[in-house]
Amino acid sequence: MMKFSAAVAFLLSLEASAFQIAPRNNLPATRLQAEYEPMEGEGKINLKIDLDSPKVATMDDIEKGKKVYCRCWLSGTFPLCDGTHQKHNEATGDNVGPLIVTHK
Repeated sequence: MMKFSAAVAFLLSLEASAFQIAPRNNLPATRLQAEYEPMEGEGKINLKIDLDSPKVATMDDIEKGKKVYCRCWLSGTFPLCDGTHQKHNEATGDNVGPLIVTHK
């Protein structure tokens, strides 16, 4: 049986009915998935991780300590962060960072 922190358990219990996007062109920050249409400049995010899979999903046992997970899809150690987002941020002006999970 896997052990998860309360935060991870909460995140896993959420339904994926809505998601957050950065507001652009006076669009609302939250849109329902059914209403989603790509915005100008949007394209595929994942360009290298498990491309033959219909969905990339990772399960991980979290023991006491800390794990740092990639959210930019550029890490050479995906799903763990290797800091590649820093170079991406410098090159693009983006502000992507990792998900840091701790288990006490």
